Amino acid sequence: MTTRKVLIAALAVVVPIASAVADGGVFDEYREMMGDDNPAIFVIEEGEEFWLQELGPKQVSLETCDLGLGPGVVAGAYAQLPRYFADTDQVMDLESRLVHCMVELQGRDPEDVHAKPYSLRGDMGTEIEALAAWIADQSSGVPIAPGQDQPQERAMYDLGEQLFYYRAGPHDFSCATCHGQDGARIRLQALGNLAKHEDAASAYASWPAYRISEGVVRTMGWRMRDCFRQQRLPELIMGSEASVALQMYLAVNAAGAPMSAPGLKR
Repeated sequence: MTTRKVLIAALAVVVPIASAVADGGVFDEYREMMGDDNPAIFVIEEGEEFWLQELGPKQVSLETCDLGLGPGVVAGAYAQLPRYFADTDQVMDLESRLVHCMVELQGRDPEDVHAKPYSLRGDMGTEIEALAAWIADQSSGVPIAPGQDQPQERAMYDLGEQLFYYRAGPHDFSCATCHGQDGARIRLQALGNLAKHEDAASAYASWPAYRISEGVVRTMGWRMRDCFRQQRLPELIMGSEASVALQMYLAVNAAGAPMSAPGLKR
């Protein structure tokens, strides 16, 4: 392992502890120390290994998984998700498509795949998280271009917009409560107006992302679920219509911006 990678690995351990008391300036200092790299580089490598590994009852890899650009084509695929897939007659995000491939190609039990898609704070990352990091990295620099040609895709965007503004839960919050106005902040963190292209592009393009405070890579699906948790809503299921719809809404709002995932977050 190179000296640079050793330093990054050390930061992956130290930073989650430091960030518990760090302000925004300290976070920026850590990001500057890491330069162009972040601890997600190790997760990216693990994701490629999962892609090539023969798993499940059928003992096959995911190398023929069709992410939308043809079987086995990974480069640029993430930037065009969510999108409609004719073989399932569904609009799918990356996570739901990966589950489909694991079940159909590898013969895995969908309940097992859904059992723990996201790691807990400080855990080792999951297979889904690693695959998402690697696949997103293969779209680095590619313009965001989610599917909007099919009526199912446009309907999914409309549903996502409705969900974005829908108020519910004990606090009567919507996504727009925090992310639907200019200049909003929570403590030191700018929230961004995700209904606008510039802010949506800045946010969406950098997910999946390595969360310093948690020591793991988080996916966009996890981010949607965590927003539901903060609103005190029922748990958002990975790959559910609501999750995919919200991601479609953000992706369309961010369309045209270059992907920069995996990003680095507090």
